[in-house]
Amino acid sequence: MAFTPSKDHRRREREQKKFDKRMAREAAKAEKRNAEIEAQEAAEAAAEKAEKEAAEKAAEEERKAKEEAEFEAELEAERKALEAGES
Repeated sequence: MAFTPSKDHRRREREQKKFDKRMAREAAKAEKRNAEIEAQEAAEAAAEKAEKEAAEKAAEEERKAKEEAEFEAELEAERKALEAGES
């Protein structure tokens, strides 16, 4: 005589499959959320880095412009001194 599983056993198997699917969906959602958070943090870090680099570049350009202006002022002063000495 053949043995057939009870209806209760089949019900438990169906419920277990549903539970497994639900857990897989929740794990996928959590993984997606974590990926989105990591992407956002990476974007923020990249923006901060770009902002820092821009500030450093601006500071360097300002320093070079100041040095250039000082050099031009010195040249102008020397030129005026030479003109005053020739007159």
